[in-house]
Amino acid sequence: MTVLQQVIDRRLSGKNKSIGNRERFLRRFREQIRDTVRRAVAGRSIHDIEQGEDITLPRRDVYEPVFGHTGGTRESVHPGNREYVRGDRIARPKGGSGGGSGGEASPDGEGDDDFVFRISREEFMQYFFDDLALPDLIRTQLLPDAPEWKSRRAGFISDGTPTNLHVVRSLRVALSRRIAIGGETRRQVHELEAQLALALRDAPDLPDEILSLRTQIDTLRRRLKTIPFFDPFDLRYRNRVRVPQPTSKAVMFCLMDVSGSMDETRKDIAKRFFILLYLFLRKHYEKTDVIFIRHHTQATEVSEEEFFQSTETGGTVVSSALALMHQIIQERYPPGDWNIYGAQASDGDNWHQDSARCRELLVNKLLPVSRYFAYVQVGEEDQNLWEEYTQVQEANRNFAMRKVGGADEIFPVFRELFKKGAKP
Repeated sequence: MTVLQQVIDRRLSGKNKSIGNRERFLRRFREQIRDTVRRAVAGRSIHDIEQGEDITLPRRDVYEPVFGHTGGTRESVHPGNREYVRGDRIARPKGGSGGGSGGEASPDGEGDDDFVFRISREEFMQYFFDDLALPDLIRTQLLPDAPEWKSRRAGFISDGTPTNLHVVRSLRVALSRRIAIGGETRRQVHELEAQLALALRDAPDLPDEILSLRTQIDTLRRRLKTIPFFDPFDLRYRNRVRVPQPTSKAVMFCLMDVSGSMDETRKDIAKRFFILLYLFLRKHYEKTDVIFIRHHTQATEVSEEEFFQSTETGGTVVSSALALMHQIIQERYPPGDWNIYGAQASDGDNWHQDSARCRELLVNKLLPVSRYFAYVQVGEEDQNLWEEYTQVQEANRNFAMRKVGGADEIFPVFRELFKKGAKP
């Protein structure tokens, strides 16, 4: 039985647009588009992601080779020639190499404009986050309520769909069946044939015995022919079973300094970094828990809205955020079941003795149970917290720290911290 399948793409397309052609174009020039996106993000605001991006590809990158016939000898006459004679080499006119977006204008040059098209917000985020990942994410446990399943081969079965039919295995079973059913009959045929040969040699004058042997042989051979070459019982189908797989459960702690030393500009940079981190997690890890913690002299777990919009401020005790993170891990996120990550943003201005306590909390409490912890200092000045964290980075490979001096550095720093395969 032949089953016909037809796939209908019902996605809405805009006027004069083809989704199929667009997807093929994006796949074909994936590397060029990815490089252009990376260059474009350096000077962008985080809010510009909503508007997508205009991508410009050089004409030479989208050029398609063609076959042409140029055989034979050809002569041409160019009117108005007062400079050259036959055999002279003519230099290329200025601006005649193409590239309408660059170079100086030339009355004699001809060229082609670069190819410009626009990618959507979703496409921009796909290319930007394509090679990013949470470091050292592993599968930790089996979830009894909603496990992840994986299909695995489990031998062969007698019933199944035609698409899973294993032809070689079915023929092997059919051959085994024919050998087993006809084995005794073939043995009798061989014995009678031996008796017939002996009778023809020693007793050719006994026609009745010879005829009887030949009749028995013909009867047995007809019986062998009645054994079907292929029987529905012989069919064997590939069998696959679903087995539960460990689920990768992850939690990301976002720790933001909102003390008085963090002015509005620095708070805005920190918020943009966490917005980008939040978009990244929602793009690739939908089931990842995100814990938002704000701190000045005291740390508080807040909602997403309060984390990005609250204007509360105060003094500076950075260790309060780290202590609260450790408390939440102990109460709600057992390290044996969860992949634990942390991201902290601060200007680094902290009470000196408290900075030493931050280092102790990281080294003794948080880093031993964390897959990865990233610290971003908003500002170029070397503060006491940066000095303490430098000692932490030297001894722990799962700790990374970077500085962000302005909004234009957020994207490069973020990519550096969460690039696949990157070493902290």
